[in-house]
Amino acid sequence: MNDGKLSRCQQAIGHTFSQPKLLEKALTHASAAATRAASNERLEFLGDAVLAMVICEEIFRRGPDLAEGDMTKIKSRVVSRQTCAEVSEALGLDAMLALGKGISSQRALPMSVAAAVFESVLGAIFLDGGFEPARKFVLAQLGGAIEAAMNSAHQRNYKSLLQQHAQRKWNRTPAYDVLDEKGPEHAKCFEVAIRLDGRTFPSAWGSSKKEAEQKAALNALQELDLLAAAEETPDAEDQ
Repeated sequence: MNDGKLSRCQQAIGHTFSQPKLLEKALTHASAAATRAASNERLEFLGDAVLAMVICEEIFRRGPDLAEGDMTKIKSRVVSRQTCAEVSEALGLDAMLALGKGISSQRALPMSVAAAVFESVLGAIFLDGGFEPARKFVLAQLGGAIEAAMNSAHQRNYKSLLQQHAQRKWNRTPAYDVLDEKGPEHAKCFEVAIRLDGRTFPSAWGSSKKEAEQKAALNALQELDLLAAAEETPDAEDQ
């Protein structure tokens, strides 16, 4: 691989390598490598783990009120193969990847290959400079995707939507009553119902109080014919 390509890649990703051989390996697909160990597959494996760590830490930091289920869904959106492939293409990493004749003859690079080179380059950055440069690289490329996914999750927060409606219409806050709980301490389920403006809405069960409250809020929104405001998103029930 020529020095010009490595230089363009470093400029694109914003990291200058003290060990350029790492970047060269990150940009070498298995089809162009003499052995599997000489390809970017091991760096891809490492980069995938670093990516997950950076994204999880950032979601945890930005969303102190988010439940585990919410954070998992946000992470899945952000680190999807499509998102990683789009970042790879935007940086031009797909065009810099060394490919064997078979795959290079294809009209378009498979999404999985484009996503993999993003992860392999991240793994190389981590080995070359440590966690902080890797973190900066990830957030520079995916910070907007994190923000968009978190905003989407908050928009589907049924409790928040119900509270906004209650304060706007009745100038009061819904009351959440725990009606029942079942199961052992480590695996309890809770039944919650909402009282609002003299009405008690249908109760809901959840594996945590937060989950039960979200489901009860969804029930109240349905009873009040406000489900459209909640965007009718089925995955929000788990928030």
